[in-house]
Amino acid sequence: MDGIMLIAFDSTQQALRAEMLLDYADIEIDLFPTPKEITAGCALSIQFPELALQEVQRIITEERVEIRGVFARNHLGNYINILEKQEGD
Repeated sequence: MDGIMLIAFDSTQQALRAEMLLDYADIEIDLFPTPKEITAGCALSIQFPELALQEVQRIITEERVEIRGVFARNHLGNYINILEKQEGD
């Protein structure tokens, strides 16, 4: 892993909601197009530092943000899903 994580979403609404929540929590994020090798219903993803993973997971869970998954790159440069799809109640 290269220290950068990625959240993929099924909807733009959830991506923008997560962006607002993570930004409010002062987590360094970047909104950018979802890589083509990740199957998601939304064209937007959020990158964040691996060091913030625990805080990001907490926010996603507590705020019931619907995600496709949280991904990291392995040593071959491929994305691996480290947190499976979550949906709100």
